[in-house]
Amino acid sequence: MFSEEGGHKSFRNTLEGFRLFYKALSPDHWVVMEATGSYHHRLALFLHQKGICLSVVNPLVIKRFIQMKLNRVKTDKSDARMICQYGEEASLDSWNPDPEYMRECKQLQSVIGVYTKQQTALKNKLHSLSSSGVSSGCMVRSLKRQLKALKGEITALQDKMEALIKEHEQDVYTRIQSIPGMGKKTAMLLIVATNGFRDFESSKQIASYLGLAPHERSSGSSIRGRSRIGKNGHSVVRSHLFLCSFTACLYNPQCKALYDRIVRKGKSKKLALIAVSNKLIKQAFGIAKSGLYYDENYRGSLA
Repeated sequence: MFSEEGGHKSFRNTLEGFRLFYKALSPDHWVVMEATGSYHHRLALFLHQKGICLSVVNPLVIKRFIQMKLNRVKTDKSDARMICQYGEEASLDSWNPDPEYMRECKQLQSVIGVYTKQQTALKNKLHSLSSSGVSSGCMVRSLKRQLKALKGEITALQDKMEALIKEHEQDVYTRIQSIPGMGKKTAMLLIVATNGFRDFESSKQIASYLGLAPHERSSGSSIRGRSRIGKNGHSVVRSHLFLCSFTACLYNPQCKALYDRIVRKGKSKKLALIAVSNKLIKQAFGIAKSGLYYDENYRGSLA
């Protein structure tokens, strides 16, 4: 903790530490913290329940702010001071917790991600053994048993997540799947990543959050870097959207027209598919906010 009035103080990341931290605050304090996965969440919930105003800031934003201030010192104390300074200078949004079912969905997705990585590692090992001539034996049988067990666990957790989304987000879940090329897994991931599209004011914000927004490098007439997407976002949702873009290019008229237009200009097919992924985000956002189903003849504006 750092404040201009109280200086620097340190508290443990425990319930007792939270209580001591709360006692050090006054009702007019506004707490600013970095988003650090599960580590910040308990404290944020605790303070929110106590009625303390707070903001949770992307760590990359804080990092860029520190770089802008040319601060080369990297300690907990200096970081706390810079976060405090950021809170004083920036326009802050008040943090509110996700609904309980949404928090459970995010935890389910996190575990699914762990199992999926394990599944990939086991498949790679099985392929490696097969390539070296080992196609049977105790190792192969063991790997196949593990793969079967992981597949069952992943399916069970995905079914649980889908049940929660159908219970609380059935309408938007159904409407998003009306978009040609948008599968149910991607629809679920988008809903979970965006809190049912409530955490964002435009499709551009979602694209930036997921790491699909293009970044252009140019300066004057001499520097013309290739435009790339920023891969700091949600890699799982991003990869699912990219896969959906292949189907969308075939069956989604707006996406097909966009893809063809970009390719005709001589751009790479990968760039065109990324543009289609962004188009799918735009369509999903518009459908989620409008309450409408997909209409290939729709000519209105989708933010």
